[in-house]
Amino acid sequence: MTTDVLVIGSGPAALAIASGLCAEGLRVDGLAAGDPHAPWGNTYGVWAPELEAQGLDHLLEHRWSNCISHFGSAPVVHQHDYGLFDRTKLQAHWLEPCERGHLRWHRGFATTISHDQDGSCLSTAAGEQLRARLVIDASGHQPVFVQRPDRGPIAYQAAYGVVGRFSPAPVEPDQFVLMDFRADHLTAEERQSEPPTFLYAMDLGNGLHFVEETSLALAPAVSPDVLERRLRRRLAFRGVAIEAIRDQEHCLFPMNLPLPDLSQRVVGFGGAASMVHPASGYLVGALLRRAPGVAAAIAAALNDPNLNADGVAAAGWSAVWPASLVRKHAIYQFGLEKLMRFSEAELHQFFTAFFALPLPEWYGFLANTLTVPELLGAMLRLFALAPNSVRLGLIQPQGRELALLGRALAG
Repeated sequence: MTTDVLVIGSGPAALAIASGLCAEGLRVDGLAAGDPHAPWGNTYGVWAPELEAQGLDHLLEHRWSNCISHFGSAPVVHQHDYGLFDRTKLQAHWLEPCERGHLRWHRGFATTISHDQDGSCLSTAAGEQLRARLVIDASGHQPVFVQRPDRGPIAYQAAYGVVGRFSPAPVEPDQFVLMDFRADHLTAEERQSEPPTFLYAMDLGNGLHFVEETSLALAPAVSPDVLERRLRRRLAFRGVAIEAIRDQEHCLFPMNLPLPDLSQRVVGFGGAASMVHPASGYLVGALLRRAPGVAAAIAAALNDPNLNADGVAAAGWSAVWPASLVRKHAIYQFGLEKLMRFSEAELHQFFTAFFALPLPEWYGFLANTLTVPELLGAMLRLFALAPNSVRLGLIQPQGRELALLGRALAG
């Protein structure tokens, strides 16, 4: 039996697009390696106004108004609320439309796929044959079928975090720390020769705190052992002891994946489609914001009698990566390439200037909601605000930066 859409995966991206497709009245099947209802382990953060704009702030488990960062002697106050998702509510938000739409789940691993003018036939490791008019690969950063060009080393954001009880508290009551780049717990030699990392931390209430040592982006990635040692040294330097560990988190995800081949028949979504924000690492807010529109475009294509399966896939890719987002992706990747070359001192100066931008500009930059002209305007304003050492680093071409700039200008 041929279904309209087969979605591979059961994480946030897969559930986001599957729920949108079900809401469009399409027949949807899912292929998951595990139980789609199994709880998610990682935490997901978002700027709260991004959810408020969609009427979805009820999906937050925690919300902070006292949001700061440290890039020097005095804290930078962000004056913008930040939140952590309630993972159970978020998962249910996407699963419920799937259940109302009678999505059929298949369990297993995809192995091969073939295409014809009417659709695609997928085989699983167990020998099951699944046929659909369109296949969407939402299986993550290492997708099953989506193909990407090789454009050099991949930079990873890496983090090691602990949820637990500490004495004394690692942050002030009801406080969220986005980035604490202070490195006074390291020796001068370490600060000179080793990559900079920062603390991401928050008060979860009831005596619980979450602290995480994070590497912004690096190729190759900073190892989990280094991040754990850095975190423990940072806490010890400030006289903070870990009294009890409730949970630990290990994160590793690519920040500068090239865009997929947008002419292929399997459409990607989420990490499989390189949708992670190259500058901030955010994804879940974009999934909530964009999945309904992508699903609507796919539904319209499937209902168009003049489109064969190639045309449906092309319409899907055009919805995932319209020309404006393609250009912004290249601009962000160019900026990330610059950022990875900065020293610790230059990063401090860069972020001090970045958060001195008007709030709509730095927030829109991080949430990927600026138009291309607005994004370029924010970057020019940042260049004007930054000290000369940062300006020099921004204009000095190195490595693959010229190729990235060329793609940004050509996009």
